[in-house]
Amino acid sequence: MDLFSLTFGLPFAPIRALIKIGEMLQEQAELEMRHPAAVRRRLEEVEEARLSGQISEEEAAQATTEILERMVAQPDLPGMTVPGRGGEGE
Repeated sequence: MDLFSLTFGLPFAPIRALIKIGEMLQEQAELEMRHPAAVRRRLEEVEEARLSGQISEEEAAQATTEILERMVAQPDLPGMTVPGRGGEGE
C-alpha cells in the first residue's frame, strides 16, 4: 500500500468495515431463510394456524405459496447446494 492510498484510504476504513459487516449479516439472514428446517418450520406454523381456525384454507394456500416462492426466487447463495441446479454430477 503506498503512502497516498494509506493517507486517503485510512479514514474510510471504518465505513468499509461497516459495509462488509452489513453484507455478511444479509447473507447469513438469507441463508437462514432458505434453510430447509426454517422453511419446514414456517410451513408447519401455517398448517397449525389453519387447523386451529386462525386462518382460512385460502389464506393458508397463499401463505404456503409465498413461503415456497420466496425460497425458490432468491438467487443461489454461497454455501447452499440445491439438488438438480447445475451442480456436480450432471
